[in-house]
Amino acid sequence: MKIIGKTKFLMGTVFGLGIIVFLLSVIALPMLAKEVALTYPEYAYLKYPVLIGLYLTTIPFYFALYQAIKLLKLIENNNPFSEQAVNALRKIKYCAAAIGVMYIFGMIFLGTQNALHPSIFILGFVILFSCIVISVFTAVLQELLDHAIKIKTENELTI
Repeated sequence: MKIIGKTKFLMGTVFGLGIIVFLLSVIALPMLAKEVALTYPEYAYLKYPVLIGLYLTTIPFYFALYQAIKLLKLIENNNPFSEQAVNALRKIKYCAAAIGVMYIFGMIFLGTQNALHPSIFILGFVILFSCIVISVFTAVLQELLDHAIKIKTENELTI
């Protein structure tokens, strides 16, 4: 019974994270882009490409959040050792890798435009490093879970 409370807390955290990113995308990013375009008119032409790039990264982000909710529901329904859980982890891994690749291309693009300010580079590098960590961690969990499923299946066959 304790696991249900923990999964509900995690689901709430996932929903909260989704809402925060949505609000930042809808309210803060356009305002920030407008302010930067007004402050640095020589980079105003980058306003929409950067916004589009950031909005494109939200697609795999929200797909990964959806997969995390699916995984939490599997855990809640006492079915964590299943192929659906392995598939959810695989999709989360690919989403993290996709976000990392998008940030690499974005930083290369900004570098070619001489607009890669050191603070933007550091922020992009932190996000890229986080994506790598999430991708590797979910890959390890995926392999572990796949191995546990194989052991479970073998045990069920021997009994």
